[in-house]
Amino acid sequence: MNIFEIKDNKKQYLPLLLLGDEQEDMIDRYLERGTMYALEEVGAVRAVCVVTDEGGALELKNLAVAPDCQRRGYGRRMVEFLCEHYQGRYARLLVGTGDSPLTLPFYEACGFRRSHTVPSFFTDNYDHPIFEGGVQLIDMIYLSKTL
Repeated sequence: MNIFEIKDNKKQYLPLLLLGDEQEDMIDRYLERGTMYALEEVGAVRAVCVVTDEGGALELKNLAVAPDCQRRGYGRRMVEFLCEHYQGRYARLLVGTGDSPLTLPFYEACGFRRSHTVPSFFTDNYDHPIFEGGVQLIDMIYLSKTL
């Protein structure tokens, strides 16, 4: 397993990024200003993530694992990598997600704790309703993890 930074042609991973954030213009808001990493195993990219500096805190903007590779620890490994790589440079790692039964338990299992909520984020910023795990996403739930 190898994790490396993607510096050029980040959009080549758009199909994977759209798994983590399903509207391309929302991805465009952070992709170029963010730092992108890919997890490769057996010559294939299994997961990608994008992090941004948000004024002293590091924010995980997108974490996506290929559908046929989910539930194998790749997402958790990416979070562990970020924590190890950025420890000492940032005090905390933030992640914003919907109130989803699929993603909240994952991040909480990775050691994140609820921080704050941005009301109506998904309904105000996306051009269509977003559903995950049978739940419509309305508010952005932010979680925080000390690095």
